[in-house]
Amino acid sequence: MSLCVAELFARRLRTSTRHVVCKSFQSSAAQSSRGISSHTRHTLCTRPPSASLSSARTGLKLRRYLQTQRFQSFTPPSPESLGKAAPAKQYRRSIKWGRRLLYVSATSGLLYLVDTQLYASSLTRTLRTFGLGLVVALDYKLNFRPEPFFGGDIGALHRRNAEKLFNLLHQNGGLYLKIGQAIAMQSAVLPPEFQKMFSRMFDDAPQNDWSDVERVIREDFGGRSAEEVFGVSFSNEPGYGVMEKKARASASVAQVHWARLADGREVAIKVQKREIAQQVGWDLWAFKVVMKIYTTWFDLPFYSFVPYINERLMLETDFINEANNSEKMAKLVAGEPRLRGRVYIPTVIRDLSSRRIMTTEWIEGVRLWDKQTLTAPWLGGYGAGSPGAKGAPLSEPNGPVRSNDGTGLLKPDRNEWKGRTGKGGLGLSLKEVMTTMIDLFSAQMFLWGLVHCDPHPGNIFIRRQPNGQAELVLIDHGLYVSMTNKFRREYCQFWKAIMTFDNETMGEITNAWGIKAPDLFASATLMRPYDGGEGHRGTKDMITGELKGKTAAERHYEVQERMRQKMREALSEELEEQFPRELIFIGRNMRIVQGNNQFLGSPVNRIKMTGNWASRSLVDDTDLGFSERLVNAWKHLIFRFVLFSSDIVFYASKIRQTFGFGHGMEDDIEKQMRYMAKDQFGIELQHSVFEG
Repeated sequence: MSLCVAELFARRLRTSTRHVVCKSFQSSAAQSSRGISSHTRHTLCTRPPSASLSSARTGLKLRRYLQTQRFQSFTPPSPESLGKAAPAKQYRRSIKWGRRLLYVSATSGLLYLVDTQLYASSLTRTLRTFGLGLVVALDYKLNFRPEPFFGGDIGALHRRNAEKLFNLLHQNGGLYLKIGQAIAMQSAVLPPEFQKMFSRMFDDAPQNDWSDVERVIREDFGGRSAEEVFGVSFSNEPGYGVMEKKARASASVAQVHWARLADGREVAIKVQKREIAQQVGWDLWAFKVVMKIYTTWFDLPFYSFVPYINERLMLETDFINEANNSEKMAKLVAGEPRLRGRVYIPTVIRDLSSRRIMTTEWIEGVRLWDKQTLTAPWLGGYGAGSPGAKGAPLSEPNGPVRSNDGTGLLKPDRNEWKGRTGKGGLGLSLKEVMTTMIDLFSAQMFLWGLVHCDPHPGNIFIRRQPNGQAELVLIDHGLYVSMTNKFRREYCQFWKAIMTFDNETMGEITNAWGIKAPDLFASATLMRPYDGGEGHRGTKDMITGELKGKTAAERHYEVQERMRQKMREALSEELEEQFPRELIFIGRNMRIVQGNNQFLGSPVNRIKMTGNWASRSLVDDTDLGFSERLVNAWKHLIFRFVLFSSDIVFYASKIRQTFGFGHGMEDDIEKQMRYMAKDQFGIELQHSVFEG
């Protein structure tokens, strides 16, 4: 009975399955494309009940049959049943952006190639400057606060931006190095992090290859080569001079080569670096734009000074202007009995000079920073001077003639005056050296009104004259400022006023200059704290008042904000036109002279000597009437007695220095300035700009 039931069930199942399969074959193209119908799937998944071995075998055959039928070919669907064909994907957006990327890359590459080959990377350097300027500005805008937005403190903010700025100046080179040196010389008023970074700005700059040097010579001398212009030979031809292809010194704008002309004269050939002519316009424009942005963003009235600074820097790249300054200074020195014979200005050879090339006589001397050689015993013989001093001709080389292929150094060493051991020196007094220097630059400021504004130690040579006295040689006359007679006299009177605590006169002069903080300006001029009697504490109280109860970070931030406000008021738009732009560079000169005196151990009373020249120049001013000069002479006599008190302070410092309790008057003044700045204004001062 059960067997019959199973067979009957199997027959029905086969019939039902055939019906389903046939029906699925006849279904629409859409159903055939999706496979077997749900009913068929249900049928395939249903296992027949196992009644006996026969029914099991029948079920197995049925499943194999259905599995075989499942993969049989179906009737292809008709085109109408497939619907509209989907269009192929075009990737238009990717192609558009890819094309744009290609255009930008090609244009950037072409611009970079043109910039590097034709414009000495001027555009690249300018973009680099703008990029860094934006980053630094944003950093200070976000983090110059008691608790910086990105953590750390204000010191860390100064440190990272000083590093960025230092790297930018060195990477860009050219006038950027000159700007960095200018910052370094004024670094005493910058945060310590900037001071430490910029103390390295006086290292020699990289020198250009000879191919660049010769290209500049050909461009400035109508296509003639160096051999043709200077009459030299690089193959030892008789009757010609010799020239070194390797520079003896390299600075930010130019490099100096030694040569001996055919007539025997030894010369220094100063060649401007080829890229400067293409870079200077871009560099000064970038400086102008950055200063404009910073002036607007930080609300500081500095932009009005930019045109004057740009003008000075542009003139520094014109060697004809430098030659003119050099000859003017030589005439002024020769006409001043107090300096004649103590100061020497090298002679310019005009027919071998141009706008980018200046040829002067070669100077053999000891640089100011070589204190040991300046003071070591003289071993050159009695009645003799160092090579070239007092117009003496340079000695001929005693050794064999060196190869003149241009790759080596040809100039004779001339070190016989140092003795057999090489430990001899000029045997000079540092007091005499520094006295000559202060006399020279004081005469420039107070007597002549023509000021050399770059007197750092690398631009000053010292020679020993046959009479045993020092001779100061001043080179590099590119950066000068001229003072009007009116301003020069006011500057003389200002110095007399701050030396005698004449606050009324000092206030009148500074107000005429558009300066509203005479006490701070007096401290900056003297480079020591000005204690000018009653009323001099007004600016200090305004800046440091009401700071009790605040944290150190809050006090530091608040003091700097108040100083910025005071600076903004002192140089407001209605007064900035009154401010003498010459003071920017005159202050630089005085700062360098002060640093030189401190570097040599403060051998002279710089403040007294400078004040004495200021007062005496009003007596020697030939543009004044006789009666006015007579009154100034009487005032000068009284002023000399007033200066005696300054000598007491100076010699007290010298006594402490002798017994090892100090390093001289300039060092004591610096300590006072640091104390005033730190205690009263929350600023750290540091004057070690020549340590690099």
